Amino acid sequence: MMITRRTAMLAPLAPLALIACGSAAAATQSIEVMKTPTCGCCGHWVDHLRGEGFEVTVTDLPDLTPVARSLFVPDDLRSCHTARIGGYAVEGHVPAADIRRLLAERPDAAGIAAPGMPMGSPGMEQSGVREPYQVILFTRDGRRSLFAQH
Repeated sequence: MMITRRTAMLAPLAPLALIACGSAAAATQSIEVMKTPTCGCCGHWVDHLRGEGFEVTVTDLPDLTPVARSLFVPDDLRSCHTARIGGYAVEGHVPAADIRRLLAERPDAAGIAAPGMPMGSPGMEQSGVREPYQVILFTRDGRRSLFAQH
């Protein structure tokens, strides 16, 4: 096989191309969102995820309690929608960057949650009010730790 000057010059760029392809694949990660049919802020959070490059499937359900419980989301961390991605639960208005971090770090956990509906979180920006909030990492046996602070 003959190596041309052009091939020799482009060869060092091959690893960068692979990195770029890997980043694009991560950006199009699929996430399944379960929400109630009447919740507007859930739709805004879905828009946030799509805007951040996630491929989102939405399922409207009248009651999310069975879904959240099957994913080990503690009742006091519940919010208005529950998602599933990469073997993890994502509860509430969690920023896309935190979901990406969860998938990159792969902690031994059931998922992450932004409890309640914090004003200024993704999907809750409409009022212009921004309050601090936490994203909590939780395990199947109920242990929790701070994952992110916003």
